[in-house]
Amino acid sequence: MTPTADLSFLSLITNASILVQLVMALLLAVSAMSWTYIFRKMFAIRSARAQTEEFERLFWSGGSLDTLYQDATSSRRQHKNDSGALERIFESGMSEFMKARASTPRGDAQGAGPLEGARRAMRAAYQREMDALESHLAFLASVGSVSPYVGLFGTVWGIMNAFRGLGNVQQATLATVAPGIAEALIATAIGLFAAIPAVVAYNRYSHDIDRLAIRFETFIEEFSNILQRQAR
Repeated sequence: MTPTADLSFLSLITNASILVQLVMALLLAVSAMSWTYIFRKMFAIRSARAQTEEFERLFWSGGSLDTLYQDATSSRRQHKNDSGALERIFESGMSEFMKARASTPRGDAQGAGPLEGARRAMRAAYQREMDALESHLAFLASVGSVSPYVGLFGTVWGIMNAFRGLGNVQQATLATVAPGIAEALIATAIGLFAAIPAVVAYNRYSHDIDRLAIRFETFIEEFSNILQRQAR
């Protein structure tokens, strides 16, 4: 690139070395995937929060648990995506409790068998729901931590090529060095463009998921107390 060459972003990218261009392409692809997961996770968490609030309202409204269980079962069969995470946890615990209570001898006055089975079923459902909510968070964390270093690698390589090209120039000026360095620095800029949103989204979504996890665990404990009273 000559001292009077075009210094627009597109020109700098097209005139960069092949390796630097590959680094830029990789970072842009990773950034596109990151933004896809960011928006998908945003809608998923928003939906999970709304469904949790709706089910908590129904659960604590004072209605029959059997009716609520039947509604949850029919809703899941008819519209699998309409049931929320907390509703599925409730359904797992209630289903196991009803099955275990039907097969438990009457001598078990404390109802320990049905209660423990319900708790295990709810904990298993809880883990499944948390795995679903936390999916792709590891990818966002990796993008946030690795992308700047990948961009820095492209920058270092580009600067090395720029200074190596100065060996054929008798007099090096700022106008001679600037284009090559500018080409290289774009890789770092793209790396930061990919990393910053991923880090912000990861921290925000981790906090939101932790809040949902606390609500799920609290519900499991409160529902277990209710089942214990019913078992007696």
